[in-house]
Amino acid sequence: MQPPPALGTAADVMRPALTTVEPGAHMAAAAYLMKHAGATALVVVDDELGQRPVGLITEADIVRAVADGKDVNVVRIQDLMTTHPTVISATTSIRDAARAMMAGHFRHLPVVGDAGLIGMVDIKDVCAALLDLPMG
Repeated sequence: MQPPPALGTAADVMRPALTTVEPGAHMAAAAYLMKHAGATALVVVDDELGQRPVGLITEADIVRAVADGKDVNVVRIQDLMTTHPTVISATTSIRDAARAMMAGHFRHLPVVGDAGLIGMVDIKDVCAALLDLPMG
């Protein structure tokens, strides 16, 4: 019997976090950026360089706010975002990323390195890796 194949690390499945947003932007800006980036979450950063993740805003956050009757052109991201998001490093194993997602009940993990934000891993990436499916 052969051992199961190595699953790899977050670096193997992460996507660049190319689209970020600042906390003071409107909720409508986050929705617009998500739509055009094909993203289901954005990392909220403290500056234009995107060095330090300070929060995470997801489609679910925006849906909840709209369902509560909030004005997307008035409400700021900082009022909706998850602060102090759980982050992982590029060397975090895929299994450990999955464990963090399960423990925290979330679907997105920002990946950080010494210089700050370097990518994002979502539940689809983790599930595909755990099931040994091609990424796509």
